[in-house]
Amino acid sequence: MACRLATMRCRLLGATTGFSRVFSNGVDGSFKAPSMKTSIPGPKTKELVAEMDKITDAKMAAVFADYDRSKGNYLVDVDGNVMLDVFCQIASLPLGYNHDAILEAVSKKENLSGLASRASMSVFPPKDFVQKLKSSLLTCAPPGMSQVTTMMCGSCANENAMKAALMWYMDNKRGHADLGPDSEEFKTALYNKPPGCPNLSVLSFDGAFHGRTFGVLSTTHSKPIHKLDIPAFDWPIAPFPQLKYPLEDHVTENKAEEERCLQRVEELCEEFNGKGRHVAAMIVEPVQSEGGDNHASPRFFRQLQKVCKERDISMIVDEVQTGLGPTGTLWAHEAWGLDDPPEYVTFGKKMQLGGYYHLEQCRPRHAMRINSTWMGDPARMMMLQTIVDEIISNQWLSNVRITGEVLLAGMKQLEDIYPWLVHRARGVGTFCAIDGRTVDIRDELLSELKNNGVLISSSGDKAIRLRPSLIFQPDHANIFLDIFESVLKVQK
Repeated sequence: MACRLATMRCRLLGATTGFSRVFSNGVDGSFKAPSMKTSIPGPKTKELVAEMDKITDAKMAAVFADYDRSKGNYLVDVDGNVMLDVFCQIASLPLGYNHDAILEAVSKKENLSGLASRASMSVFPPKDFVQKLKSSLLTCAPPGMSQVTTMMCGSCANENAMKAALMWYMDNKRGHADLGPDSEEFKTALYNKPPGCPNLSVLSFDGAFHGRTFGVLSTTHSKPIHKLDIPAFDWPIAPFPQLKYPLEDHVTENKAEEERCLQRVEELCEEFNGKGRHVAAMIVEPVQSEGGDNHASPRFFRQLQKVCKERDISMIVDEVQTGLGPTGTLWAHEAWGLDDPPEYVTFGKKMQLGGYYHLEQCRPRHAMRINSTWMGDPARMMMLQTIVDEIISNQWLSNVRITGEVLLAGMKQLEDIYPWLVHRARGVGTFCAIDGRTVDIRDELLSELKNNGVLISSSGDKAIRLRPSLIFQPDHANIFLDIFESVLKVQK
């Protein structure tokens, strides 16, 4: 069986060798494969976790990393374990560890002032701020979008995109009339009352994750522990398609499932509008990345946009986890074939800072409506410029598409060989996942993968998710697949 799997991978690689020549083979320094000295977590990590827990909550600490020694696709921990990292700091490292171009950029003298004196970018922007916006954020902007607002992280990107959408809805409703300090809106807003604080709604989807700040928690529905004890807005929650795999064997059922979800979106809009709590915005992920790696077809998203247009709803596409290339295009929603850009596209993680792109007409008309002290980070914008240059010059998006084919084909082969252990292999680019048959099986596989040198994580109830860097190449995919197969082989 292992031989058959290896032969299939070789055929895939053979079909794409013309592309693979452009990819860098030296991204990992001296590392060629995982090398394990202890189980995970190792003794030194355990000691440091105990020390950390005396000062701050350490329940989430998986391994203490030695970032000085880590390189490319390999993370080294304090116990000397060298692990192939297919999770990459919760999907946030586009070029892996200690990439030469980034190290060079952050060490340049002209970039040091941005690190030493952090700017409040909305009030005291650096002299080169406009140039940096153009050379970084606008260089990789989604098609049809030339406006951007920078933020600190993905959660505050979504939070403020939602705020902007609600502001735009009300500004349109008022006919763009300016309000004075004696208006009823001004008088009531300070005390959380309408009309200053209107009864509007944001529609989200079951299984979604849009962050953990207060507002976006009302649109996050992936794990109860995220939301427990926190008051929430009573906003509409629509079902997200739960597709059956392989897709080609379930075309009719999956189309019916998507139609069911679209119908429910329409019903919820009618229901909430009828209660005077109009749906002003809809927020959706191209792939539900924390909720179980749930996908939907391009047609489903096109139909969502149609609903939004017909009902004057702003469409917010949350690309915090899918943005900047892991699906094989800079933005996952590019694959949907939308007639027009969405009103808002949020970003974070691989972009190194948070924020959102938006249509020009969606910009708030008055100052102080969307603001914070820092409004992003000029040093991270400098890093993003370097990252975008590297993606373009080294054709890393082509690599993602090619490597994704190898990765997904290999996982589908493994689920054919071990169907009692894993199933539902799915993904686009290297943004891939596969389910364990049960939660216990999934968790055991994750543990053994880590002990065999693969740093990996879960999503949803049963999914094993992969979020490698853009420099994760076919050779790395084969290393992962070989280790995964060795782990599957010994399961009872």
